[in-house]
Amino acid sequence: MNTTPGYDKEDLMEAVRVMQQGGIILYPTDTVWGIGCDACNREAVARIYSLKKREEHKAMLCLLDAPGKLQGYVREVPDLAWDLIEMATEPLTIIYDGARNLADNLIADDGSLGIRITGEVFSKALCERLRRPVVSTSANISGMPAARNFSQIQEEILRGVDYVVRYRRDDVSEPSPSHIVKLSADNTIKIIR
Repeated sequence: MNTTPGYDKEDLMEAVRVMQQGGIILYPTDTVWGIGCDACNREAVARIYSLKKREEHKAMLCLLDAPGKLQGYVREVPDLAWDLIEMATEPLTIIYDGARNLADNLIADDGSLGIRITGEVFSKALCERLRRPVVSTSANISGMPAARNFSQIQEEILRGVDYVVRYRRDDVSEPSPSHIVKLSADNTIKIIR
């Protein structure tokens, strides 16, 4: 049985080390390439907004490695969320009300936050090793097209991060962004994308 994760462990550990020290990274996710940081670090989150030239009121999402960790970052996880996560066959970002225990500038003005449970091997390992959610926002200047693979990432973004993950740089597939739904505490669902 092959238990090799497919990525270089040193690459993973360097990305985690950079985030632990408040840095920002460029990394592959279960969808498009993303800019990430420790989702609990306000200064690192602010650096991502600045790099993307994105207004802070336009909240970014974060990744978790397991559904069981949601309750640490959402006051009340609606019952329907568990079913949606379990049934999803493609990456699904759910916007929850009542986000907590995260950088305040990551959370939308209405207290909501998009969270995706990642199944992709590298981004999952990042969350596991950091032991916190990882910010995941598309690797592009705000208003420009998302970088679906490494070759599409703008030079300004490459220069603006503290570490660029080596894993999957040669992958030229063009995955789509995740589906996004907003889920209220009363299980009302609204499809965003």
